Amino acid sequence: MKKKGLELNDLTMQELQDKLQEERGALTKLRFSHTVSPIENPMQLRSKRKDVARILTELRKRELVNTASK
Repeated sequence: MKKKGLELNDLTMQELQDKLQEERGALTKLRFSHTVSPIENPMQLRSKRKDVARILTELRKRELVNTASK
């Protein structure tokens, strides 16, 4: 299976939280700039949304593993 742009398995929980905050901020900035004047490549919005979803999925997966092992 082809790997996507982010390597999330190697990051700690704190690094994932920081990355999530960073990606959400970047997505918000992209949305605002796209609203004011159309950005050159609107696919960037989709890409950022998917990156945020991947990070949230990894966080949830780790949360479930931690609760199952208790």
